Amino acid sequence: MTSPTTGPCIAADDTTLRLLSTSDLAGIDITLTDVVGTVEGAYRTLAAGLSDNPRKLTVKPSDGHSVSYAMLGRDGSRDVVAIKTSYKHGLDKGREEQHYYTSLTLYDDVTGLPVAMMDCGRIGSLRTPAVSALLARECAAPGARSALVIGTGTQGRLALPFLLTTLPGLDRLMLFGTHPEGIEAVRTRLRAHFPDRDVEVVTEARAAAAEADVVVATAGGHTPAAVEADDLKPGALSILVGHGLAPSTLHRADRVVATSEAQMNVTGTDMADAGGNLPAVDAEFPPVLAGEAAGRTAPHERIFAYNSGLVVTDIALGHRFAQLAIEQGLGTQVPLWR
Repeated sequence: MTSPTTGPCIAADDTTLRLLSTSDLAGIDITLTDVVGTVEGAYRTLAAGLSDNPRKLTVKPSDGHSVSYAMLGRDGSRDVVAIKTSYKHGLDKGREEQHYYTSLTLYDDVTGLPVAMMDCGRIGSLRTPAVSALLARECAAPGARSALVIGTGTQGRLALPFLLTTLPGLDRLMLFGTHPEGIEAVRTRLRAHFPDRDVEVVTEARAAAAEADVVVATAGGHTPAAVEADDLKPGALSILVGHGLAPSTLHRADRVVATSEAQMNVTGTDMADAGGNLPAVDAEFPPVLAGEAAGRTAPHERIFAYNSGLVVTDIALGHRFAQLAIEQGLGTQVPLWR
């Protein structure tokens, strides 16, 4: 078996491409600890200067009905180059009317051969909450015991299991959501990984935030939740993934941490002040994980953390899935270049 931190020992050629579908990837069993370790390794490699993660390209029409991203990167520990594309349509409509497609194509930078092209939906659904959990591990106040997740969509459903993976001392888990099926999905995912734990559903996000040591906002753009800076207790960590936090939580934070300041300036414009400005970031997360920068400098600090996806984490986790899929004989070889 290939080590998850080395290049792919994968049979390939220069005429075919292995396609890994949603169903191929859905059947692969991977532990939360494996995901967290893979994502953390990608960050550490980036902090060491061995990987490349250029700023993402964005295309959005003037009426805002869709958004598209393209992200190119290289993982230096795996010697893998990849490009991820993301397209979401129907941002002006309800969740059930939206369309979302994302894919990842991997190339072995040692042999020069393609590794695989895959649906990136499951990769993102695991990578993002794993990053939030790592942010919580590094930036939450000492002895953090309570967490609030805002949102029950794709990113909200695994937020609590991942938080418990990195912060096992959490003993109060709260959830704010407006979709009954989403709330039930959160409960189901939590019990699948932690059968003895349950979640407390709250109806007032701002009141619940006042009692939370960690707040993770993953909701969609139509959420009624808008936690303000004054709602947060001293020492609270607020992590923004989607929506659910008001701009004041960023602008009045004692400390700001971002996975990437450049990415925040591209995708975080909805958090800008009246003048269209975002505050400077005090620390980026890869150096925090590497011990080269401080995530938190005092227990009482209210910290705002911006979790935007870095393609190096998609590459690492996507490559890990490709290894597991190929070991199990999954995927379809397509003669793309014949």
